[in-house]
Amino acid sequence: MESFSKTISIRWSDLDPNYHVRHSAYYDWGAQQRVEILNDLGLSLKVMQENHFGPILFREECVFRKEIHIHDEITMSLSIKAINEDGSRWTMQHVLTNSKGEWCATITIDGAWIDTQKRKLANPTPEVVIEAMKKFPKEL
Repeated sequence: MESFSKTISIRWSDLDPNYHVRHSAYYDWGAQQRVEILNDLGLSLKVMQENHFGPILFREECVFRKEIHIHDEITMSLSIKAINEDGSRWTMQHVLTNSKGEWCATITIDGAWIDTQKRKLANPTPEVVIEAMKKFPKEL
């Protein structure tokens, strides 16, 4: 997969009292996009639940560059910036741009996989995890 981008639909509830997008909406958009791409790569919530694993975040950081308002057309792209050879630890990055191609924000996350029964970090299994991570879009 070369890239994974989506157009963001900005809702009234995404705004703050200054009439631009509230900071926490960016994180919500990122989380939704990550779930969607994992699903597209074969790692649905059902697969993760059946195999007792899931993604876990160590760090999530957003750099805000340009205000986003309710009628702006925003595209969010997602890619892998870094990944361990076995796919167990990774850094992903979301880039948000407006219709003029201007950089509005970047969300960077560091994460890994957790065994949801043992509640401990785990190497990715089954093989579907490793294969999906290999197909993940690389840094833009």
